Amino acid sequence: MGYIKAESVLPEEIISLVQEYIDGECLYIPRKSGKEKAWGERNGTRKAIKERDEEIFHKYSKGVTVLELAKTYYLSDKSIRRIICKEKNL
Repeated sequence: MGYIKAESVLPEEIISLVQEYIDGECLYIPRKSGKEKAWGERNGTRKAIKERDEEIFHKYSKGVTVLELAKTYYLSDKSIRRIICKEKNL
């Protein structure tokens, strides 16, 4: 989440009104209902994990063992098995 200077987006009247309640502090303004983004969508984490999972399944399909994959990706063998099972069902 980046910061935007209030002066560049809000009228002076609104800034003055907000300053009556919170002066010089950071203020989080949530998104409108229905416009929220799911976890990992904004910074690409979701996409990166999906690509990693597909890669794990591909390597497993080519004969790489669960334990080798666990060491390579720094995951538990249980996590690798979960990923393989999930990818099989897609």
